[in-house]
Amino acid sequence: MEHAAEGWDFEAELWEYKGKGAWHFVTLPPEVGFAIRCASEGRRPGWGMVAVTAEIGDVAFQTSVFPDKTSASYLLPVKAAVRKAARVKAGDTLKVRIVLQR
Repeated sequence: MEHAAEGWDFEAELWEYKGKGAWHFVTLPPEVGFAIRCASEGRRPGWGMVAVTAEIGDVAFQTSVFPDKTSASYLLPVKAAVRKAARVKAGDTLKVRIVLQR
């Protein structure tokens, strides 16, 4: 994980939720999740979601990461349009950049 004043860079696997729907996620590394939790203290609305701008390769998009008890970190949802534009699929290791929205 690399942290710059403007955000966090890391690599993580894209995975598909096995329940209803075809949701795809990236689980943020625990140290990134902790840093986001600290940086967003007092600014998180209900459910602990945090508004971010994410980049996967050359594709930037706005979304929210949300807390995940299993990993003790956050999950980044990756919509089909983003996966298609970035040419990624479940099982791929992605280079991700996360920046908090102010």
